[in-house]
Amino acid sequence: MDTYTETTTFTVTNARHLAAKVATDLKRMQRLYGAPSDANIVMYEAEVVELLKQGYLGVLTCGFRRDGKWVAPTLRYTARDLADSTANDDDPGGILPRADITGASFYNYLTYSLAWDRLTAAEKEAFENTLPFRRVGATEPGVNGYFHDDRTYSSGSRALNRASVKGFG
Repeated sequence: MDTYTETTTFTVTNARHLAAKVATDLKRMQRLYGAPSDANIVMYEAEVVELLKQGYLGVLTCGFRRDGKWVAPTLRYTARDLADSTANDDDPGGILPRADITGASFYNYLTYSLAWDRLTAAEKEAFENTLPFRRVGATEPGVNGYFHDDRTYSSGSRALNRASVKGFG
């Protein structure tokens, strides 16, 4: 009996593939709602590439916040290792059109992975210096409704699960 083991690596090309899907979603959000700016989309994409390459991305949430809570159209990307499994690689899109963003502003929030938590303060500082912008501490917004899983983006040995805010009712 033959045994077969496949090892899937994760390369900068894989990271760019996943980050491009996030950037495409954000560009579609911009077309529908006027935010985020092109410059911010470029910076978020570059940040996601670097975080994915190193395995430091936990969750990235981008969308609109009103009264301290996420509202539609907000997207949450949760990074995960595929661990010898496979996942869909869906097309980006499906951004909710005509959501009421009156009184809301564009916002984003990031959490890091366990691999990030294992770094020393000096290692974190050195990595942060490679990123296009500096994040500062903030309280994570609540959600006006709930997050519904709607897409999976995968490449190499990693995936991003995407969820969208849905309202009650």
